[in-house]
Amino acid sequence: MFKSIMPLSLIISFRFLGLFIVLPVISIYALNLPGSTPALVGIVIGGYAITQMIFQVPFGMMSDKLGRKGTIITGLLLFAIGSVICAMSDNILTLLLGRL
Repeated sequence: MFKSIMPLSLIISFRFLGLFIVLPVISIYALNLPGSTPALVGIVIGGYAITQMIFQVPFGMMSDKLGRKGTIITGLLLFAIGSVICAMSDNILTLLLGRL
């Protein structure tokens, strides 16, 4: 049981660390991007929670059909793509796309 729980726990922990480590500075960074408004910055900050809320049920059904590992890998790939988009963003809309 330890062999199956520990890797999964580490993956989820690193994902949340990478996600929440940017929260203290993302608002300051986003406000300095071209085209940013306080409303867009708020959506950027809350965008991850919004998409998690929307896709939680479909990913749960996908987990029932494909299995836990396939769903986790798919989610991590989407997270990695979003992170790359955020890292390469040069305006608020690209940052918003990466966060969503």
